[in-house]
Amino acid sequence: MIEKLYDRILHRNPGEREFHQAVWEVLESLGPVFARRPELLDESLVERLCEPERQIIFRVPWSDDSGRTHVNRGFRVEFNSALGPYKGGLRFHPSVNLGIIKFLGFEQTFKNALTGMPIGGGKGGSDFDPKGRSDAEIMRFCQSFMTELYRHLGEYTDIPAGDIGVGSREIGYLFGQYRRITNRWEAGVLTGKGVLWGGSQARAEATGYGLVVFTAEMLKTRGEDLDGKRVVVSGSGNVAIYAMEKARQLGATPIACSDSSGYVVEEKGIDLDLLKQVKLTERARLSEYAERSGARFVSGGRVWEVPCEVALPCATQNELDEDDAVRLVRNGVQAVGEGANMPTTPSGIKVLRDADVLFGPGKAANAGGVATSALEMQQNASRDSWSFEHTEARLTEIMQHIHGLCHTTAERYGRPGDYVAGANIAGFELVEEAMVAQGLI
Repeated sequence: MIEKLYDRILHRNPGEREFHQAVWEVLESLGPVFARRPELLDESLVERLCEPERQIIFRVPWSDDSGRTHVNRGFRVEFNSALGPYKGGLRFHPSVNLGIIKFLGFEQTFKNALTGMPIGGGKGGSDFDPKGRSDAEIMRFCQSFMTELYRHLGEYTDIPAGDIGVGSREIGYLFGQYRRITNRWEAGVLTGKGVLWGGSQARAEATGYGLVVFTAEMLKTRGEDLDGKRVVVSGSGNVAIYAMEKARQLGATPIACSDSSGYVVEEKGIDLDLLKQVKLTERARLSEYAERSGARFVSGGRVWEVPCEVALPCATQNELDEDDAVRLVRNGVQAVGEGANMPTTPSGIKVLRDADVLFGPGKAANAGGVATSALEMQQNASRDSWSFEHTEARLTEIMQHIHGLCHTTAERYGRPGDYVAGANIAGFELVEEAMVAQGLI
């Protein structure tokens, strides 16, 4: 029955490889659920869950500094609002297409459910590439993007945030254009804002910090902790940097990270202050960090070649494949936590699970970002502002709750230690209960 459902989804969504992969990962986990509750199949809940409530595609014209006109494509997929208004980031990257946005929105639906916060799932973005563009060009693009998107947003409707290529600079330009068009200071319409104008403390750190909290909770189930362990991270943006920062706070040593040009290795530990300066402030390459720090820089290559006990893929989808997983297992990895969305291929996950490596899937392990976005929404609604310490404490509680929910759900369905099954089943049960209660909509 599940295979037939999947075939229908393939037929309705041709060519969307990442979306197919995300759907199958969930479906193959749900067999035990349907065995206990076959009536769910009769209600077409799976088909309804896999079909976005709304898909918006629009043209984004903008001009560069020389006056030349460019046209990009914008997307917003409002996937599921059973638990609350659509919530999910915007991604600006040349690889963006409808299939990728649908996969991200589908994942977001379950991720948001796991947080326990009243938010539904959505995602958006554009095939615009901000790399190499001036601030003025990025501002003009963001203004054009928001000129179309604003009509679909609202604090009770759809609340975007940042993602790859969309940081506080882009959120600022988007929010400014929203205010300009609507004549409203509606802080809750976007999250990831600057702290001075409605943003939340700890938002930049949230995904990386939450990832490490979840990974530490997994290790606790085997009587282990992060103290003294070597950590390898892919990526070198916000998620990667703050994952390394939290890992260091818990006693681990982050020894390697990467960008699209290669990776750096520093056995004594990455200099995080210098890395923040190079990557977040100067937006330079890791080779520049290596020149200043004396770290070893490997052009090209795979960061997963570096031996470690904990691996945190924080870059992009399908970046850790079967060969990488084999190499990690051979080098003694104990835990893998996904900081990016679906960064491990299905064959890579199989290798890790067969080797009894702890594996935290992205929809659970990297939920700290959206959880803190929901906390930002709470602060906006009450015209309040919380301290960093209070926000981080709430984030830690949420991540520990997510871990416990995934762990106990997996055990309840006879899959102890299988966080993929636990996350998928727990997220599905939360969303389907709300959908059933609200009738056929």
